[in-house]
Amino acid sequence: MAPTAPTVRLAHGADMPRLGLGTWPMDDAEAERVIAEAVGIGYRLVDTAENYRNERGVGLGLKASGVAREELFVTSKFNREWHGVDLAAEAAERRLDLLGLDYLDLLLIHWPNPQHGKYTEAWQGLVRLLESGRVKAIGTSNFKPAHLDRVIDATGVVPDVNQIQLSPYTTRAESRAYDAAKGIVTQSWSPIGGAGGEVRKDPVVTALAEKYGRTPGQIVLRWHLELGLAVAVKSSDPARLEQNLDVFGFELEPADVAALTALDRGEGAAADSDEFGH
Repeated sequence: MAPTAPTVRLAHGADMPRLGLGTWPMDDAEAERVIAEAVGIGYRLVDTAENYRNERGVGLGLKASGVAREELFVTSKFNREWHGVDLAAEAAERRLDLLGLDYLDLLLIHWPNPQHGKYTEAWQGLVRLLESGRVKAIGTSNFKPAHLDRVIDATGVVPDVNQIQLSPYTTRAESRAYDAAKGIVTQSWSPIGGAGGEVRKDPVVTALAEKYGRTPGQIVLRWHLELGLAVAVKSSDPARLEQNLDVFGFELEPADVAALTALDRGEGAAADSDEFGH
C-alpha cells in the first residue's frame, strides 16, 4: 500500500491531505469504482464538484471503501447559479444530499464569474456555513488576487484554500505569492498539465525522471510539493493511482525545482477566470 499523504493545517483549523484524488471527468460509475480503490490504497482526500456530475458516485465510492468518515477529506464546489448568501447554503445541502454525507470538509466557489457579479455574496454564504459547522473549511477555486481581495475586504474572512490551474507550464507565481502572504493554501488542479501529457513528455521532465528513477508524473507532483502546494490529481489507472501517491519518499534538488519552474509559459497559458466560468 502506498503511504497516506501528510496533511497541512488550514486557516480555520482543518487538516487537509497535501495530495488527493481529483475526479473530473469521471461519471458516477467510474467514480464509485475508482474512489473505493483509491481510498483502499491510501488516498484520503477526494475532490469533486457540482459541475462534474459525479457526486453520487463519489459518495458511493467513499461508502464502499469502508474507511471511517472522519478519516476522509471530501471537497466539492458549486456553480454560479448558487452565488448568493442563502443560495450558497442550498448549494451545500444539494452537495451533501448527493454525496450522502452529513458535512463537507471543504466547499469551494468553483469560479468567480465576475460578469455575474455575485461571488462576494456567495462567499458571505460560505462564511455562514463555516460558522454553522456544515462545512469544516471554505475556499475558492480559480480566484485571482483581485477576486480574493474583494471577498476578504467584504467579510474579513480569508479562504482556507484557493484551488487553481497550476503546473510547470502554468506556475501562477503571482497567485502563489498572494495566497502564501494571506495564509491561504494553494491547491493545484491539472497539476501534470492535463490529459494530453505534454508536461510529462517535456525533455526537462523526462531527464529528471531518469535522474531520480521515478516516473515523469512523480517528478511533476514532487515539484508541487517542493513549492509548498497541495495537489488534486486525477487518474483511474490502478498503477498510476499508486505512483501518484508515492511521492513523499524523495526530494528534488533546488536546481531541479528551478528548472521545472522555468518551463512556465505565462499566465496566458491558464484558463482566464475573468472570462471563463460556470
